[in-house]
Amino acid sequence: MSEKEEKTADSTSVKSQAKGERVEFYDPSKESRLTRLGLTFESFKRAPGTTGGQVVAGSQNVHDLERILADSPMLQQKMKPRHLTMIAVGGSIGTGLFVGSGAALFRGGPAGVLIAWILIGIMLINVTQALGEMSILYPVSGGFYTLAVRFLDPSFAFAMGWNYVLQWAIVLPLEIVVAGQTVEYWGTDILPLSAWITIFWIVIIIVSVFGTLGFAEEEFWSSCLKLLVVIMFVFIGIVCICGGGPSSGKYSSYIGGSMWQNPGAFSHGFKGVCSVFVTAAFAFAGTELVGLAASETPNPRETMPAAVKGTFWRITLIYITSLTIIGLLIPYDEPRLLGGGGAAASPFVIALKDAGISGLDHFVNVTICISVLSIGLSCVYAGSRTLTALAETGYAPKIFAYVDKSSRPLWSVVAILAFAPLAFLRVATTGTVVFDWLLSLSGLSTLFTWLSICLCHIRFRRAWKVQGHSTDELPFKALGGQWGSWFGVILIVLVLIAQLYVAIWPLGEQPETSAEIAESFFAAYLAVPVMILFYIGGYAWKRTLPQRAHEIDLDSGRKSWLTAEEMNEWRAERRRAPWYVRIYRILFTN
Repeated sequence: MSEKEEKTADSTSVKSQAKGERVEFYDPSKESRLTRLGLTFESFKRAPGTTGGQVVAGSQNVHDLERILADSPMLQQKMKPRHLTMIAVGGSIGTGLFVGSGAALFRGGPAGVLIAWILIGIMLINVTQALGEMSILYPVSGGFYTLAVRFLDPSFAFAMGWNYVLQWAIVLPLEIVVAGQTVEYWGTDILPLSAWITIFWIVIIIVSVFGTLGFAEEEFWSSCLKLLVVIMFVFIGIVCICGGGPSSGKYSSYIGGSMWQNPGAFSHGFKGVCSVFVTAAFAFAGTELVGLAASETPNPRETMPAAVKGTFWRITLIYITSLTIIGLLIPYDEPRLLGGGGAAASPFVIALKDAGISGLDHFVNVTICISVLSIGLSCVYAGSRTLTALAETGYAPKIFAYVDKSSRPLWSVVAILAFAPLAFLRVATTGTVVFDWLLSLSGLSTLFTWLSICLCHIRFRRAWKVQGHSTDELPFKALGGQWGSWFGVILIVLVLIAQLYVAIWPLGEQPETSAEIAESFFAAYLAVPVMILFYIGGYAWKRTLPQRAHEIDLDSGRKSWLTAEEMNEWRAERRRAPWYVRIYRILFTN
């Protein structure tokens, strides 16, 4: 679109009438650089208003542009396109892939791992496509939580939002513990685990001080490192499978698909495959962060399509390729796969160590440690932004709606960081049981979040049609449309059923007493009753019901007001580009 069709807030502070209140646009550029970075006492003061810094596409089609600009998140738009792209590509590569895939290989075998990861990956492509369509049109604070309040049931959104906050609050101490165990790969006598937990907690606090920019920069560079290591592992793995490894190692002769024949492609049969689905979902957790980050980018219409399409390439090139190679290099009955939650159980480290390539296992271990800390920072980012959105919609104490001049949701960040000391429970012998039960709370939360995104998209498309809009008006269309979201809903429900099956009849030795059966069930399925209790609590508190399609608000927070004719003209212009440019846009951008 031409420049006259897009307009942002003026750089100076202005006042406008928005929803009956006087709203002042805040201009952060008038603050000192240290304040904007969050390094002065001034930076901790409450931001006086929204910056109105999001681009409004088709601004000539709205009657009150200043009201539209004022209807923006309090969070500042600090993220650059490279940040968003790398958050999408490498944001969720961490414990689930580098460490958790080892236990998954043991339980499901190489074929079971691929089946679970491919199905979850296909579902996730539809989830991110749906999320991209909505978040480009509505880059609102809280992302999918806020959209669930609008398009679904506020009580369900309350349950999903608090479940999502608790998920990240509990995963944070888990990641800190895993980071400490990763360092212990070089020896347990360097420092005790409690000391490593303290060090990593302090590191996460320091990076969190820099707010959105600190998270975005750390995520960019750590994602670059993770991508480098995975690509390097893929090439080394191919060489080793073909027998090109060092003569001193295990892969000096051609092995091909021998591991699929002996010990076999599947471990523990159908039940083993079912048990891998939740591990695969945990490995992909964080992919939906691009939906939260949309509110902190100035022009999601330009940056989000590349981030959304990056999901496909991450799933194909990173997860599926690397897991295929792991299944060809390591048998599922390898005893080291059950060596604990640290780097010693990582199939990446095991494969490189068996290959006899000196030093590479240590390099991968360093990468695992950085990846784990990166996911820890994602916990703070995702949990704090969702908690702030809960406060803004009246479902959490108003103190959590506080956003300071450095664009930090200050008290929400503090609240999530306060969960980190739970990591010390892992050090105490009696605390391990409590820690494990806390982890079971977050086991299925990611699936509920993805389910809500798909349901939101289905309801959005329905309301969009009922209120007389055309899909041609949308700046970005989900690849599978609402049918892709229905596919996601069905697959998520099937995964929940598979997990229920494993919860009742777990792998290995079956529980005998009724107490053992109940403990085994709730350890795997505790998130479901917790979600139901949250829903009941939300309904009892607010007594709200879902709106009908013609009653849903389609204008609040909307940042694209382009007509169908304008969008079709824009698409026709794009189709006139050279064929290689069109192919590039189809694969990587909009």
